[in-house]
Parts: sequence; C-alpha cells; structure tokens
Amino acid sequence: MLVDDDSTTNFLNELLIKGMGVTKDLYISSDGQQALDNIHTHCVLSRRCPNLILLDVNMPVVDGFGFLKKFNSLDFENKEDIVIVMLSTSLNSRDKELASAFHVNDYLCKPLTKAGLKGILKKHFDFYDHEEA
Repeated sequence: MLVDDDSTTNFLNELLIKGMGVTKDLYISSDGQQALDNIHTHCVLSRRCPNLILLDVNMPVVDGFGFLKKFNSLDFENKEDIVIVMLSTSLNSRDKELASAFHVNDYLCKPLTKAGLKGILKKHFDFYDHEEA
C-alpha cells in the first residue's frame, strides 16, 4: 500500500513496484484517512491485507502519525504481519524518533529507489536474497 498525498510520487512508486513484479495488488491512498478506509476494506472485510505499507509523514486530512495512532488501535487478524515503512522527505530526527515509538519497521528518505525497495523486501520479507542488488 502506498500512502502519500503527492500523486506524482504515487505514480512513480507504482511504476517502480509494478516494474519489479513484487505484488499482484497495490492499494494507493492520498492521505491517512483513505489508508485507514483501505485497511478496513481489505483487511477487515475481505482479509486481503497489504504486506507492506509505505507511509508518508506530511499529508492533509490525517498525516502519517495520525494514521499510525489510529492503525495501532485497530484490531484485525494478522495485523502484526504488516510491515510499515515511513517514506518521507523529512530529515527531522524527531520524526524518526516518533516513528520508532509507533513501532514503525523502517524509516526511509524519498525518493524510493529500486535498491531501497529491494533492501526493504530483503530485510523484512527475505525477498531478493539470492539476486544481485
């Protein structure tokens, strides 16, 4: 799942992810509230949760930290299996500390690159272990 209010960023990340062929389903949300709605639809109702959420920090409506606060209060099957990676332009160390407090699995600076995505997949899903980066 991509969660970012920048449509260009979502478009480029979608091209990267689909180009690498690492998922059949890709959910895109332009803010934290849409992401929570997608979580409800795909995790609670249809049980087709994303394995990975790439989450922006600064967004309108509900920002990344607002999403995390609400996400942590949700209760649904296999929630703990979802890997959340903050993907942001923010270099603020406070954002990284806060992300850690919300038990975010990783924090990367934009832009998402092929090497960065491979690193996430290798670290959290043992994907690309036997391929060259």
